[in-house]
Amino acid sequence: MSLVKGIHHIALKCCGAEEFEKTVGFYQDVLGLPVARAWGKGEYAGVMLDTGSGIIEIFADGEERLPQGAVRHFALLTDDVAGCVETVRAAGYQITEEPHDCTVPSVPPYGLHIAFCIGPVGEEIEFFKVLS
Repeated sequence: MSLVKGIHHIALKCCGAEEFEKTVGFYQDVLGLPVARAWGKGEYAGVMLDTGSGIIEIFADGEERLPQGAVRHFALLTDDVAGCVETVRAAGYQITEEPHDCTVPSVPPYGLHIAFCIGPVGEEIEFFKVLS
């Protein structure tokens, strides 16, 4: 039985407010994706756009181009973040962020249980559980 229920989101990291606005404009205005939630302003802005079967999450606070490019990470939806981490660790892969709870300061607040690892070709993977 799979620990993963689907892809929750793909995250894009923009370098500053101008690039953020351009990127959000493309996905929202050109492609017509509605805002699921948004937070912050200026260089601390973030938004989640609803694709109908997942989320595109866009951040404004990138300081420089990342080695993995504009796609910051992808998030796999799961009910068992700790189980995913244990399985990945047992397979010899690096855990870069241990499981923990956090809250996206959107309206309404968005409670999460998350962890991160590095996949076999250097991709950053987030294990993502929405808290009720």
